This record gives sequence, C-alpha cells and structure tokens, in this order.
Amino acid sequence: MVPVVLLVGAVLWQLAVAGHTAWLTANAARAAARADVVGRGAAEAARSALPRSLEDELEVERLSRGGVRVSVSVPLLLPRWSSPVRVGAVASLGRGP
Repeated sequence: MVPVVLLVGAVLWQLAVAGHTAWLTANAARAAARADVVGRGAAEAARSALPRSLEDELEVERLSRGGVRVSVSVPLLLPRWSSPVRVGAVASLGRGP
C-alpha cells in the first residue's frame, strides 16, 4: 500500500510541477511579446521572466503574424532524466511600430 501512495504522490507532484511550468511559460511569453512590440529582444525578456532552472531549454520564436511563442521542457522530479515533455505559450500584443 505504501508504494502505491508514494507513486500517486510522485505523479501528483509531477503534475503540479508541469502546471507551474506552464504558468511560468505563459508569463515569459507575455514578457517577450511586450519586449517585441517595443523593439527589444524577445528572447532576453523571456529568459529574464523564467527561473534559471528553466532557461537552459528555452526556445523563443517570433511569429510571422505577430506575437511570440515560448517553450520550455518540463522539469522532472529526478533531474538525471531528461524530460520528453515541453510546454509552450503564445502571446501577442498587436503589431509594433
């Protein structure tokens, strides 16, 4: 019974980490979109909005229709393994000057 409870706890904790990563990615996308609209570096703005642990696998893409897509890998509970899952967010504030 104890191993099942530990497994369920680990799965729930991993889901919480994934949700928090998605929230942080959406915030980074908004920061990147704001920077892009005023002519600043979107990648630098996205990087500054994320904790250092998520910066390594950061991908920032300017979209042709306007806006920015930011994606990062979801960290795993065991850091030795690389995560096969990425979360992304898109934000747009309209066209710049």
